[in-house]
Amino acid sequence: MAVKAEAGVAPQFTNLSDMVEHQANVRPAKLALRYEGRETSYAEFRGQSRRAAGAMVRTAKPGARVAYLGKNTDAYYVVLAGAAMAGLTLVPVNWRLAVPEVSYILRDSGCALLFITPEFADVARAALKGLHEQPQIVVIGGEGDGFAEWCRAFELVPELHSRDPEAIVVQMYTSGTTGRPKGALLSQRALMAFRSLRPEAQPEWNRWMQDDVGLIVMPQFHIGGTGFGLQILCAGATGLVAQEFSVERVLDAIEHEGLSKLFTVPSALQMLLAHPRARGIDYERIRAVVYGASPMPLPVLRDAISVFDCGFVQQYGMTEMCGTIAVLPPEDHDGAGTVRMTSAGRALAGVKIAIAGPDGTHLPAGETGEVLIRSPTAMSGYWNLPEATAQAFDAQGFFRSGDAGYLDEGGYLFLRDRIKDMIVSGGENVFPAEVENALASHPAVREVAVIGVPDAKWGEAVKAVVVLRDGEAIGQDALRGWARDLIAGFKVPKSIDFVEALPRNAAGKVLRRELRAPYWEGQERAIA
Repeated sequence: MAVKAEAGVAPQFTNLSDMVEHQANVRPAKLALRYEGRETSYAEFRGQSRRAAGAMVRTAKPGARVAYLGKNTDAYYVVLAGAAMAGLTLVPVNWRLAVPEVSYILRDSGCALLFITPEFADVARAALKGLHEQPQIVVIGGEGDGFAEWCRAFELVPELHSRDPEAIVVQMYTSGTTGRPKGALLSQRALMAFRSLRPEAQPEWNRWMQDDVGLIVMPQFHIGGTGFGLQILCAGATGLVAQEFSVERVLDAIEHEGLSKLFTVPSALQMLLAHPRARGIDYERIRAVVYGASPMPLPVLRDAISVFDCGFVQQYGMTEMCGTIAVLPPEDHDGAGTVRMTSAGRALAGVKIAIAGPDGTHLPAGETGEVLIRSPTAMSGYWNLPEATAQAFDAQGFFRSGDAGYLDEGGYLFLRDRIKDMIVSGGENVFPAEVENALASHPAVREVAVIGVPDAKWGEAVKAVVVLRDGEAIGQDALRGWARDLIAGFKVPKSIDFVEALPRNAAGKVLRRELRAPYWEGQERAIA
């Protein structure tokens, strides 16, 4: 049954195979993707995806996991579409993670194939050490391009199409409250539900024209990068793929490649606005700048509005919801500053947001509780974690977000805190437990608590408060270096305070809120 959306219009596609076939039939010569000078038409994209599917189905069993470890490339979407056609599940791996973290994801997913870009060959070898079952490694790009050769070794299989809307096509790992990431299972239907709506069913700011060009600069291992690329392909537009964020790459795309749609984070936008070229470029083709991960600081918004002279859209979402579930549209962005500017916007059509009290009862407007979400884009569950899946949803099918907030009378969502203590730094999610586990493994550390503190550039910065063992001594830099070998660089604390004891309640639980309070004093909300 098709997922109903705005005005009763169903998504044009409920699976990737149909989308790829449709675009290749309707606009075969249209430019689908451009990456470092290489151009791929929609007809070529179909052919490459089919061949990749044929190679995968002859290498991996039905339902198997195939992982991707590398920076953004056009080949990523070929792997994604090929996996969907072959009935396999793609596991995008965050290349910023430390080797032990990569190893855990590869082991937990049990991937049969591992696609890598050349610069991560050493990381892949180190991460695979000790794994009982070794996946086949296929190198994408570089001299000879092993991926292209691997695909060419198999026959084209035009009849190979997995069209099951409920099939899990992406298993995307999210940080976990216990220190271990969880694989969110994203179905074809959920991924396509909002991204493939016909123009008349889209909000005006998200209506794509045939001449639209979008820049895929957000990491593809995040739902932001994967999802924005899928949005472009579903719309039959053109996607420019950048390996990673670069101010020069963004400005070049605007000045020379007809960029009209941009999705980024506030910290990246600040860097762009600070660049000397930013004031000398014609932004006439930019129809909307979409941003997420954190609100836009008012001074940055004012500057951006004056430079870009276009609409700005804030999105609130999460991996478990396949991305966006609430939006603050252009008409609610005001450089003068309004109450609504401090909100996360209103739910998309087809999404229901509720606020729950401690007993699960839905609260009226104005009362703060946990943000609950019910959406056709909801994940199918967590990989091999039935208890965590059961705990994630309530009896009415609402997902428990872990964010605390309230709804006003107009349905605008105001976030106030994080029930699960998650930190968002520069668009990356960091759970304190992950950082605490790394720091606590040092022999000099007795106990540690990790919090997020305000940061002008990144929204939040990771801070650790550490109690050392009696007679032990270690400096901040040495302890940060220890953590860097175990966790990704963006998770390593920017600062560490050494204290005699951590504040605790009568039950012995660390009062994290008490640790955070001095840093968030004067802030409108204790969440970036």
